[in-house]
Amino acid sequence: MQFFRQFSVVPSVVNGHCTRLIVVRVIVRLVQRLAAASYGGDSNSRWEGMGLGLAAITALLCAMRAAGVYRFGSIALNGRDALRWAAIYGFVFLLVALREEFRARGYLQYTLSGGLGFWPAAVLTSAFFGYSHHANAGEDWIGLFNAGAVGLLFCLLLRRSGNLWMPIGFHLAFDWGETYLYGVPNSGHVLPGHLLSGSSSGAWWLSGGTVGPEGSVLCTLLLIAVWCVCARWLPRAQYPQDTKAELHA
Repeated sequence: MQFFRQFSVVPSVVNGHCTRLIVVRVIVRLVQRLAAASYGGDSNSRWEGMGLGLAAITALLCAMRAAGVYRFGSIALNGRDALRWAAIYGFVFLLVALREEFRARGYLQYTLSGGLGFWPAAVLTSAFFGYSHHANAGEDWIGLFNAGAVGLLFCLLLRRSGNLWMPIGFHLAFDWGETYLYGVPNSGHVLPGHLLSGSSSGAWWLSGGTVGPEGSVLCTLLLIAVWCVCARWLPRAQYPQDTKAELHA
């Protein structure tokens, strides 16, 4: 019974993201008929992105634990409830990642890149992505800055992998890790059904405060570190498709 009471908050989230995702895809189809692969739609890199996203949120929380502002807590779910919530949040955050990535780094990034160049377009789409979080309950300026910064990181992943599914996978796994696996606020949102009963304390700029880990300066440092790792791991530009093989981002 407790599961069903907690589950009641999920359908509204799912419905909202489903509707917006459908609208985004329909508009894209009507405005310009592009093959999905032309703006990074091949799904071969999704697992790499998911692994990177889960590793990133885990590393961030380990750093916060070392700084004394986070505790992983104990296991809060067992058996079927744990599996149910894992699947529910996997589906929810797949919708979130698809909607937000296709909106900011799919068609919009592709179209602006044609007129402005990739990185000027990336700055604009990342600023838009960061600002889109401003209405979240509990959000603050560090959280908004980090949202924009992760938008730039996602643009790097798109640029160097040539594949929108890599940032989609990262986005999905990072959000899933925050909300379900570790039970911390996600961009100011606190949701039920988390595997671990994690908790934060201490200075807001270090712990993230009401924003969650994304509102911590440690998240800013993590994003810089992940950028450096990915820039070395994926050394050549692969996107847009007409990018010359020898061109560096």
